[in-house]
Parts: sequence; structure tokens; C-alpha cells
Amino acid sequence: MTSLPPVVLTHLPAGDAPAIALHGGAGVDPATLSPAQERAATSALAGAVAAGRAVLDAGGSALDAVCASVVVLEDSECFNAGRGAALTTEGTAELDAAVMLGDSRAGAVTCANGPRNPVMAARAVMEQTDHVLMAMPRRVVLEEWGLEVVDPSYYVTEARLQMLRETGHFLEYRHGTVGAVARDRAGHVAAATSTGGITAQLPGRVGDSPLIGGGTWASDETVAVSCTGQGEVFVRGAVAHEIHARLRWGGQPLEQAVREALDELVGARGADGGLVAATPAGEVVLAFDSPGMYRAHDVGDGPVVAIA
Repeated sequence: MTSLPPVVLTHLPAGDAPAIALHGGAGVDPATLSPAQERAATSALAGAVAAGRAVLDAGGSALDAVCASVVVLEDSECFNAGRGAALTTEGTAELDAAVMLGDSRAGAVTCANGPRNPVMAARAVMEQTDHVLMAMPRRVVLEEWGLEVVDPSYYVTEARLQMLRETGHFLEYRHGTVGAVARDRAGHVAAATSTGGITAQLPGRVGDSPLIGGGTWASDETVAVSCTGQGEVFVRGAVAHEIHARLRWGGQPLEQAVREALDELVGARGADGGLVAATPAGEVVLAFDSPGMYRAHDVGDGPVVAIA
């Protein structure tokens, strides 16, 4: 029997204070980062967790907090979302994002090419339409929703073009998806996830990030989850919803549910990845079974940022 990759897990007990946790993607090998790359990523993660925490400290909602954090990550070239997104085999960016609230409201976009911040397009789908998921939202519609629209060239960076030139398989460069979960003062939770997919994916490919239950989930009864990793495996395992189900129907503790879901649905299927999760009680878990995961959290004791 093949041994499973070890799950690295940080567990923060429940507390009364608002809490936020985020990831900038699993799969990164810290040993491959230059000092400049590590500094840039760490700075972006710190800025993202600070943005979300400021919303929560001001009495803002969990939704506002996760969106604030994800916007910072989308605006950074360090991650695979928004500016600096992964490119398809045709050299284009196709962006996916989703948001979900603990009361079951949700919105998502897939194969988007126009919004500066895809997470805000996903939020607009939830707040301004009766839909949950929209593919290739038209630029005129994005503008009607009041979103900032950019030229497709905005997403493309030289680093991503070089990855596309070098790669021989679409799973070679698979890290960088961003996401956040939060619990606000009222005990409500929310999740948001945003990605450019995987370098050298076929145009039209959709991963787990915009699929409610696959890479994004939130319930005020159980947990908010945002996933990162090889999307196809997370879709097949409905990983985000699986953690919710293990809490709701299986009565498992959050730490056990996360660890077993990653083992059984990701590691055992030859893939790797990670996730962040937060409960309405303020309990937080950050976990991954890859060499590293860009991540940060602040549960009221100050920000903590890590990669390895």
C-alpha cells in the first residue's frame, strides 16, 4: 500500500473573537523560491490578512472580510488569481471565483476574462442576479454591476508566459489559487475562492474553485471552507462539502474531518492540495499535504503568515 503524503495541520481552538484565515495556494515548494519571491509573497499575504481583519474589527461581515482579503491576493502577481493568473494552452487567462455565505447564498463565475477582481464578479452574481454560477460573463454586464473591467492583457505576466513555454504537462505548475474564510462578530461565516486554473489547461476547463461544494462552501451550522490544489480531484471528492457533511452528519471534530478528507479524497488519489476552514464558533484549521502552502490567519492574537 502506498503511503499517504503527511498532512500539515494548524488547529486554532474556538474563541469569541472574529477570525480569518486565508491561503494563496498549495503545491508551492518553499525551497524553490528566491528570497525576493518569498518576501513578495509574505508581504502580500500579510496585506491580505490585515485587510480582512480590519473589516472584522470594524464590525463588518464575514463576506466583506473574505472579499477584502481575496482582492489583495488577486491584485498580487505572486499568486494564480487575477493579475498573474495561469494561462491556457492558447496563452489566455480564464478566471474562476466563488463566494458563499453561511445562510446558503452563493455566487460564482467561470472562464471570466474582464473583471479586475473575479471575486467581486462572483459576489455580484449572488447579489444582483437569481443565479449561482455564470460562465464568461459579458463585459457590458460586469460594467452594469459596477465592477472595474480590464483589458485581457492585464492578467498576463512574463512569469506566467515563461511557465507556459516551459511546461510539458498541465499539472506541472498547479499552485497559486487563493481563498479566505471568516467568522464575524455575529457568528456568521463566509468563504471566497479565486483562481486562474492550471498553466496549460485547455480553454474552457473548469476546476473546483467556482463549484459550490467542490472548492468552496459555507454553512452557519457547520463550517466555511476554501480549497486549493488539483481541482479535478477536489471536484470528484466534493471536498469542501465533504468536510461540512462530516461535521453535520458524522459529528466529527473539525481537525479530524479535515485531515481525513485530505487523506481519503486527495492524498489517496495521488494528488495534493490544502484548505482553510472556520466554524461559527471561531475554530480555525489550515491544512495541506503538499510541500508548502501560502497561508495566513488572525484569530485575534495578531497575524501569522507562513509558507512551509
